[in-house]
Amino acid sequence: MWIFVALIVVPLIEIGLFIQVGGWIGLFPTLVTVILTAVLGAALLRQQGMGELAKLQASLNEGRDPRGPLAHGALILVAGIVLLTPGFFTDAIGFALLVPPVRSAVISYLAKRITSNIHMQAGAATADRHPPASEDIIDGDYRVEPEDIPDDGPRGSSGWTRRD
Repeated sequence: MWIFVALIVVPLIEIGLFIQVGGWIGLFPTLVTVILTAVLGAALLRQQGMGELAKLQASLNEGRDPRGPLAHGALILVAGIVLLTPGFFTDAIGFALLVPPVRSAVISYLAKRITSNIHMQAGAATADRHPPASEDIIDGDYRVEPEDIPDDGPRGSSGWTRRD
């Protein structure tokens, strides 16, 4: 649901910002600024992406947990995608995600959210899996009764199994 809202709200914010910035600095400088931020963002993405890739490789070679470098790399990828999207609002988000302390804060927030969602879902799954035991126990004996099967062939008197 929040993705749908973002797909509606973010373009509206971008349109408003294009109008405001275009009114302040003019059309041509606005377009140049959008293109320059995309180029600068791509260059920063490449530089930081290579750095995170080197950290990931080092953690794997040393046998350390690669989750941190993987998470940072994923957020750098998101930053790159957002920076390549034309607009001032998305550029601000993209540049913010290229700052390591901001990435660490986002990773910490997402880790807490994911962990709490997993615990809630696991609790609900275990509650559904084990229904409460009933106190009414009925003890009894049983026996298997032979079934009376008519001798009309292997599957009865259907037209499909009839032997002529």
